[in-house]
Amino acid sequence: MGMPQPSFYLFKCQQSAPPQMPGKPSCVTEATQDLFQFMSMTLMQKGLVGNVMPIQTGCLNRCNAGPLMLVEPGHTMYAGLTKEKIVRIIDEHIIGGNVVEEYLIDEELWDAPISPADMIKQMAQ
Repeated sequence: MGMPQPSFYLFKCQQSAPPQMPGKPSCVTEATQDLFQFMSMTLMQKGLVGNVMPIQTGCLNRCNAGPLMLVEPGHTMYAGLTKEKIVRIIDEHIIGGNVVEEYLIDEELWDAPISPADMIKQMAQ
């Protein structure tokens, strides 16, 4: 038996606003800079490292709703993260299998995906 694939990938936006743009919304501020480390430690404490992969990522293009985390599989985007929300997402979604609906990003900011071919067609119009 080989090494199993992870069940989940947790993409945590680690983008901060550039210094020349003070006040711009971003997923990493002084108050939220430790969320990725907290998420990783929580996964470790629950024995999920390897089965659930925390991944630091750049901008997810939804800065006004940050801090953000994208859960795959499922294209599930969580917004306004805090340590308490991360614990609940891990317990209820990752372990329990139930999306935490009240932490989801607004549908207007996270609509159904568009294929790259359709995007190119739309841009050509």
